[in-house]
Amino acid sequence: MNDSGKTVGAAAPQLARRVGLLSLIVYGVGDMVGSGIYGTIGVAAGRMGNAVWIAFIGSMIAAMLTGLSYASLASRYPHAGGAAYIVHRAYRGAFLAYVVGLAVAASGLTSMATSSNVFATTLATFLDGVPLLSATEPWMALLAFIGAVAFVNFIGIRESILANWVCTAVEVSGLVFVIAVGIRFWGSVDYLATPPSPAGGGAGALDLSLVASGAVLTFFSFVGFEDMLNVAEEVKEPERTMPRGIVIAVAVTAILYLAVAVTAVSVVHYADLADASRGAPLQQITARAAPWLPEWVFAFVTLFAVANTVLINYIMGSRLLYGMAKQRLLPAPLARVHARARTPHLAILTLLVLVVALAAIGNISQLASATSLLLLFVFCLVNAALIVLKLRANEPRSRFEVPIAVPALGVLACGGLVVARIARMINDPTESWVGAAVAAGLIAVIVALYYWLRPSGVPETLPEPD
Repeated sequence: MNDSGKTVGAAAPQLARRVGLLSLIVYGVGDMVGSGIYGTIGVAAGRMGNAVWIAFIGSMIAAMLTGLSYASLASRYPHAGGAAYIVHRAYRGAFLAYVVGLAVAASGLTSMATSSNVFATTLATFLDGVPLLSATEPWMALLAFIGAVAFVNFIGIRESILANWVCTAVEVSGLVFVIAVGIRFWGSVDYLATPPSPAGGGAGALDLSLVASGAVLTFFSFVGFEDMLNVAEEVKEPERTMPRGIVIAVAVTAILYLAVAVTAVSVVHYADLADASRGAPLQQITARAAPWLPEWVFAFVTLFAVANTVLINYIMGSRLLYGMAKQRLLPAPLARVHARARTPHLAILTLLVLVVALAAIGNISQLASATSLLLLFVFCLVNAALIVLKLRANEPRSRFEVPIAVPALGVLACGGLVVARIARMINDPTESWVGAAVAAGLIAVIVALYYWLRPSGVPETLPEPD
């Protein structure tokens, strides 16, 4: 094999570099927004009260630290394997790279399966009365949707990015509309007010533990920037474009989130936002700030938000399987690229089977919670990997270098979020340990798969990137 991981002497088709800076930014923003604030703001407001915006600042700092590490790594090693490639290169071992890669893949799969069910159920309500597509039988809508996303992913990265542009435009427009109609309410409440303490009495104290707890919850609104690393082999001038795209996408998303958080508690009482029986948080906001808006509008926006989540996770997952196959961590056929479409068609087909199987199970919320927790451990490993690589003398420098303090703080921030989440499980009897138990079980399954399949011929030291 040559330095890029291509087979010498064979004219094997490769992924096409067709993604520019603006498309990469839209890809990142769409990923974070699609899986984030639409479902998080209500729960976060219930825990943090009017101070929910502080939780977003805390999670933004943690996300930006890790995002800067990813940006530097993307400039150094623009490979489709993402975190699996970085961990493999830094720690020089196939085992940890295999575990990390499949943990990230599991996160993407559960996100796709969960969002596909939400899409099918929501679409079925719009098509109630249509044979096989009504609310009583959404399974055809589910299969049609997953198949359509797989087809778009297969026909080309340019077509996938175009679909992402459309979905992102709709979902971001929904947030901008909420901000626009609610901005006149800004300044009407105390933005440091928190819910009453469990012991009763007045408002609770805005202490570090409360902020950490809120940051843990809202941090996952920013999860998505790591998916950008997996499309590096399809980005133009990745050494320059990847770091700029990651940083700008996180910054744009953070501004949107802070504005929505302030708007939400300004328009609707935080207790109402947390009460699911009163409706989705953004629908509650528009019901007061724009009562003339039809109720179905945000259900329509939700369709595009969840569709974007599935689309982007599908792109990420297929490129991750492709990259891991190039590292010889997964079966070699997954690294094949279709000659005409220039996409990893066998990896896409494999994901199709897995997503349909998971979506058929139905409620996989505990699995989703578990994979979210695992992502924090992955972020710790990736931040630490940058430290290792920066201290290794023969590693190439990138066009976007960050001080070693950045990944060090990233390790502390992500590790702190893990500790805060575990501490809440210990101290709050209402918190479930099921997610943590499922996370441990998932790791055990991945480890068992590694020793059962025994990936062979995996080099400890990976070749230099292109």
